[in-house]
Amino acid sequence: MDAMRLIVTSRSALAGSGDAPEILTEVWQAQALAQAIGSRLAVSGPPELRGEALGLTELAGRGCGVLDAPELGPGDLRAAQLTELDDARETLLGLGGLLGEVGIALVGMASSADDQATYWQCMEAIDAADESRDRVLEMLRKLAAREEALPEKEPG
Repeated sequence: MDAMRLIVTSRSALAGSGDAPEILTEVWQAQALAQAIGSRLAVSGPPELRGEALGLTELAGRGCGVLDAPELGPGDLRAAQLTELDDARETLLGLGGLLGEVGIALVGMASSADDQATYWQCMEAIDAADESRDRVLEMLRKLAAREEALPEKEPG
């Protein structure tokens, strides 16, 4: 499935999640998707992005690691459905938005947490989402710099 479709699905699922376990499942799914996108870009993306993409893969993996892995049915792991990443810029813009929404959801959850364990789990997940988003923004900057450096095509 195309990366953008998976991102849109994740954003919708996060927005529709209600209680804490649902939110944490969607946060985990979003981080797993960020990890898969980072991995794909590190292997076959533009050369300028490969180092940052590897960093995104590691950070998103940490984001998954600070949360308990959800019990997902066969075929429910969105990251495993990633087959296409056509437009790196569009994908990174969408992923940056998703990670921003993940951070907002986690802040809301942390502020209403009844116990210290949930609060600190949210704080660690917020840090991971923010750092992942920073990598995404850096890749977008590198893509913009690359586009500026390319000679303009003359009208034919």
